[in-house]
Amino acid sequence: MDATRKDAYLRRLGAEHPASPTTDVLRDLHLRHLRTVPFENLSLHLGEEIVLDEKRLLDKVVGERRGGFCYELNGAFGALLAALGFDVTLLAARVYGDGGRLGIPYDHMALRVRTVDGGDWLADVGFGAHCHLPLAFGERGEQEDPGGTFRIAEAGADAAGVRGGHEAVEAADLDVSRNGRPVYRLEVRPRALGDFTVGAWWHSTSPASHFTRSLVCSRITEDGGRITLSGRRFTVTAPDGTREERVLGADEEVLAVYRDRFGIRQETVPTVRGTGPGA
Repeated sequence: MDATRKDAYLRRLGAEHPASPTTDVLRDLHLRHLRTVPFENLSLHLGEEIVLDEKRLLDKVVGERRGGFCYELNGAFGALLAALGFDVTLLAARVYGDGGRLGIPYDHMALRVRTVDGGDWLADVGFGAHCHLPLAFGERGEQEDPGGTFRIAEAGADAAGVRGGHEAVEAADLDVSRNGRPVYRLEVRPRALGDFTVGAWWHSTSPASHFTRSLVCSRITEDGGRITLSGRRFTVTAPDGTREERVLGADEEVLAVYRDRFGIRQETVPTVRGTGPGA
């Protein structure tokens, strides 16, 4: 990432160039990213290839002012943080699904970020509804966040931190939970961007992936709520969790929401591949 691209990325986030890669700067950039760059899977339904290459990710997020899903968002954000002097490590995770089943290897990408003032943080701007601020990586108690109550614990540990259960786990794996429910199992082994190609391919092509079966575009709002456009269903979630939903009608209305609420300019309304309008 050259200086021009770095400055353009910061401008998109509405942030000044930081003097030093501190914890406060990381927290600020993390929240700005979630408020500005939407979590979205439109590329999968627009016939756009997902390429896990730093330049391609930056072209999309910075040049085209688009969003993406975890590999793209955390990949781009990790590149920005590294360019600003943070120590960044890519980590792989497997997401918990129905019945507590774990997803595929390389199911999700998150970031371990170290700051110059001694902080060691789990940053994640690519999971949709999740923490608004980085989580303390070494903390094993509950962590309060605008997005909920989070906990990082040794994999297989119960709420009291006692390891148990019947599933074999790696000693170093960590379970990340939100409001008492497991979210994903995190590996601590460092990974490279290219390692996630198989996960991105599966989520982009498999009929078993929820990304290929639905459209989503979502971001945090300034007041800590969330707005989400799923096909033609527009949902506004207040900070207290109350929701208002409405189904958008004309294509012009859908395109206006993409443009005005998410900063994404489309000429046609995206639809789930293989379906008609209104999916």
